[in-house]
Amino acid sequence: MANQNNNLPKVFLHGPPKFSILLQPKPSHNFHILNPSSLPPLHEFIALNPHHATSITAIVCTAGCPVDAEVLQLLPSLRLVCTPSAGTNHIDLFECRRRGIQVSSAGNIFSEDVADLAVALLIDVGRKISAADRFLRRKKIGIVGMGRIGSEVAKRLEAFSCMISYNSRNKKPLLSYPFYSTVLELATNTNVLILCCDFNDQTKYIVNKEVMLALGKRGIIVNVGRGALIDEKELLKCLIEGEIGGAGLDVFENEPHVPKEFFSLDNVVLSPHKGALTSESLIGICQLVEQNLEAFFSNKPLITPVI
Repeated sequence: MANQNNNLPKVFLHGPPKFSILLQPKPSHNFHILNPSSLPPLHEFIALNPHHATSITAIVCTAGCPVDAEVLQLLPSLRLVCTPSAGTNHIDLFECRRRGIQVSSAGNIFSEDVADLAVALLIDVGRKISAADRFLRRKKIGIVGMGRIGSEVAKRLEAFSCMISYNSRNKKPLLSYPFYSTVLELATNTNVLILCCDFNDQTKYIVNKEVMLALGKRGIIVNVGRGALIDEKELLKCLIEGEIGGAGLDVFENEPHVPKEFFSLDNVVLSPHKGALTSESLIGICQLVEQNLEAFFSNKPLITPVI
């Protein structure tokens, strides 16, 4: 078996110890996992096993372990970066493209579960569940990022007869919802902002103080995207001073650190970045990571390609 594994392409698990549950060795695999326990960390592993720097063909990485230019420089034979997250802001996509490295993500595995949480946070912030139906009826909802998750959020809120509009990189020709080209315009015309978009240089602090003031004193912000989509310091200030009505947050700017001021506010509901943490999603992403690796090493298209 050892000799057989030596001939298989090498995969490295780039994440914390518990990350290893995502992918465990199987006799049927057409690749070999170098560190099934996801230990030691990459730089330490290469220092102890320098010959593997040129043998690692693929890495599976979590959002907490960036794949930046330094990591890519360390692994000259790398051809695939596989992440079990929907977001890819922890991966240097520009450098991957330049080096001809393919990237796969979670695709839409988490979309329904994250959409459920977005709506649950909105209900909880608004009426602590008990009067949720009255609170949501006919609310003007603005969705920032009408991708997979945003579309699922809209589908759920239609059941409450909400009036939905959206902002996205481009207008979706098949959608009948009103489109606003800026988040400021969207906030001016809605009661609620739900953030579902990707995080990148263009979307950092896409919700700033001006947007919050436009949303108004009864407005609500729900964030299930990435923490730095919101200027967190301004959000705290607006919540404390009553400039907006409330917030439901599953993500934070400097995770796992959450500003302690949030915990004392009655108009805030906090969730520990668990939108996708359901048994169905975890089973699904384990299978998807394995399928992407199997496809790549069989010279087939990736199941959920990013690039």
